[in-house]
Amino acid sequence: MATMMDIAQSLGISKSTVSKALNGAPDISETTRNTIVQRAVEMGYTRGRRSPSLPRICIFVMHMRYETPEDFGYDIVMGFRHLAEPAGFRVDIINLDEGTQQSIQYDEYMLRNDYRGAFFLGINNSDPWIDSVKGSHTATILFDNPTFENHRLTQVGVDNTEALNLAVSHLWQLGHRRIGYLSSGSADAYIYQQRHHAFIAAIQQYTADVPITGAADYTTDCISTHLPRLLDSGCTAIVCNHDILAQAVLTHCAETGIRVPEDVSVIGYDDIPLCQFTRPPLTTVRQNRLQLGKSAFYALQCQLNNTPINQLTLHAELTVRGSTGPAKA
Repeated sequence: MATMMDIAQSLGISKSTVSKALNGAPDISETTRNTIVQRAVEMGYTRGRRSPSLPRICIFVMHMRYETPEDFGYDIVMGFRHLAEPAGFRVDIINLDEGTQQSIQYDEYMLRNDYRGAFFLGINNSDPWIDSVKGSHTATILFDNPTFENHRLTQVGVDNTEALNLAVSHLWQLGHRRIGYLSSGSADAYIYQQRHHAFIAAIQQYTADVPITGAADYTTDCISTHLPRLLDSGCTAIVCNHDILAQAVLTHCAETGIRVPEDVSVIGYDDIPLCQFTRPPLTTVRQNRLQLGKSAFYALQCQLNNTPINQLTLHAELTVRGSTGPAKA
């Protein structure tokens, strides 16, 4: 294990300067501090290397709920902990706010708190830490984010290309020839961009027609503006980028006298618990969130053992329920 003296010698500076930088002393410039922190992380320095306590890793949660079994992130967190804690790690779950990100760089935060690695749930391109995560030297797992060509980062997620192919293929086999796509959520969300591109690629395998799509930051705007346009254009099926949007489509159809699936079929994405209880029950792309959490810990173990996995991608599954049926003649 690297020591402060090892770090000092590698940079040609004093041990006291390294100590000040790693302990947040105010008389060290930001440039010097960042250089020392970066070298410390590169060399594997940890504050708790002589501590008898469990090695610490963390899950950063942003823009996502995880507290109850109904929340999307709940099973992901549980899956991660189910493997990490028996393996001898202490897992801290941190609701990461903007103030923390603005006050300290990612690698420095990890070093000061003696975290060996992290799993991010929900970081977006607009978040303050995104640039320091891109260049991080800490073992880091990202859920549904690109890896930014950094060997210390690994992406975990479901194969979106396979997922949208399954959805479109299912609808095409049911006779649907006008299939629309709706997306709501932040335009900065990498995963929503990927699903949109995957839908276009999937639909182009079947028709040369221009894909019929609509996107908005908010679900209400998507429903009020884009859903009527897609229906007026003759769409007999709608694929949504997440289940909450698909549920809103079902509600709109029920309120306006549009029958599902007789008049229009609807597919969601994620298979959150409510999908079984919508009217009708929602056909959706299933993400096995328990397995995603377990895969994230496996990827983090690989990173901690200096095995630079770029991506760990699970197969997609289509759960067929009552919201899809044969196309209306």
